[in-house]
Amino acid sequence: MINRGNYRKNLFASGGAAEAFERTLGEAAEKFGWQVHAYVVMRNHFHLALELTEPNLSLGMKWLQGTWTRRFNGLRKLIGRPFHDRYKALIVEPGPAFANVCHYIHLNPVRAGAVKIEEVLTYRCSSLPKFSAKKRPEWLISDLILGSAGVRSDNKDGWRRYRDYLEFLCTDEESKQELVSRRLSRGWCIGSDKFRREIREEVANKGALLELGRFAGLEPEDFQVERLASWEERLQAFAAESKIDLGKLPPKKSANEKVLLASAMKQSGSASNGWLAERLQMGQAASVSQFVRRWQQQPKKAREVAALLSKVKT
Repeated sequence: MINRGNYRKNLFASGGAAEAFERTLGEAAEKFGWQVHAYVVMRNHFHLALELTEPNLSLGMKWLQGTWTRRFNGLRKLIGRPFHDRYKALIVEPGPAFANVCHYIHLNPVRAGAVKIEEVLTYRCSSLPKFSAKKRPEWLISDLILGSAGVRSDNKDGWRRYRDYLEFLCTDEESKQELVSRRLSRGWCIGSDKFRREIREEVANKGALLELGRFAGLEPEDFQVERLASWEERLQAFAAESKIDLGKLPPKKSANEKVLLASAMKQSGSASNGWLAERLQMGQAASVSQFVRRWQQQPKKAREVAALLSKVKT
């Protein structure tokens, strides 16, 4: 995602506006279960690379920009629209293409001349210094970008190695410079020809424009009651098969019983993180994805989920 200040004004240049936007972004990520892989706030625009855990992009961006705007205008006693437009969203293929978008975002202050490459880890209004902080937000996800840079250690030394990788992208031959600095800010979809074709076909089959359907996160209220009922029915079936009493779940947010059920629900349908977090008492919406991700990384537990899915008709 990207958006700019109206008339390209330096919207975030003073008065704590950038820091306030970062705080509001954190609130939005927790509220809507977003997994943020990279962001940067520049003087007149922001970039944001996030992974949706449920179809709520339009709703979440409306809340993020609207909430920050009310705070920004209220503090300065202003009236009007600070952002140039709604926002621009690009669909990105998971994997290397998405990682490159994250690298592109982290290099934005370098390309703009705000900092030198050796100082990029210290650029304040960016995800980079937050990654190596002692208390990293749960919604900030590091696995993909570190892995794509060949870095195994998620610590200060690992992030220095990641900075070296960004320097490589800045100084390598022209083809890599082109990859990082131009192509990743154009079009509507970033990825392989096969991925772009699949997305076009998916949208065509649904008879919707790109900004509608699951990408915009529009959920008609008429279907909400039926959707919640179907989630509850499926959860009850998984619990019964696993001999788990939903009325007597352990207090620990990441208890095995809870994560097993959440993993099965996520793999078998579209149950939202927010609903699962509340129904299974797992804390914040963003925590659900983290618990499930860690569970799935363990072969024995992944097989346990697969076995449960094979026994319950969904």
